[in-house]
Amino acid sequence: MDSRVVVWIREFLLGRTQRVRVGGHLSEEVRVKSGVPQGSVLGPLLFLAYINDVSRNIESPIRLFADDCVIYRKVINNEDIEKLQKDLDRLGEGAVENVMKINPSKSKAVHFTRARLKDPLNYSLTNTLIPEVSSCKYLGIILRSDLSWADQVNYMVKKAWRALHFTIEYSKREVVIPKV
Repeated sequence: MDSRVVVWIREFLLGRTQRVRVGGHLSEEVRVKSGVPQGSVLGPLLFLAYINDVSRNIESPIRLFADDCVIYRKVINNEDIEKLQKDLDRLGEGAVENVMKINPSKSKAVHFTRARLKDPLNYSLTNTLIPEVSSCKYLGIILRSDLSWADQVNYMVKKAWRALHFTIEYSKREVVIPKV
């Protein structure tokens, strides 16, 4: 990479300050030690460059969308379980190496199958057990472990009823626009 680009990006990121306005009061300025200014043109590009190698050395399929990451594997035997855990370990190591924070409490483990399983999932990320759940929301879609769409359908029906109710309530209001 051209050294001028590196200097330009460094100047863009370093020496920034921020303050907060609450009501009519403005806080003191504080130095920003990390991150990219929200809404900046460079933000998405720098984020992509930053996470570009997150899948390095990971054998399981991995999907990235903005700051969401899904790693998965078809599990047939214990070897597959070990491979998935090893990939989770590599993901955690890569995060530490790149000073990235992964929030294990926001991570979920789901086993998608119609079969009845008796053994719980026992995966961990950065030495924290990933909670097993029967459903999770991914990119706005609720996925259930039993492969049923009932939760997603119910969610969309409720959302449609709320929108319909708002439309009906809004249409009851009278608006007067005076002529000038």
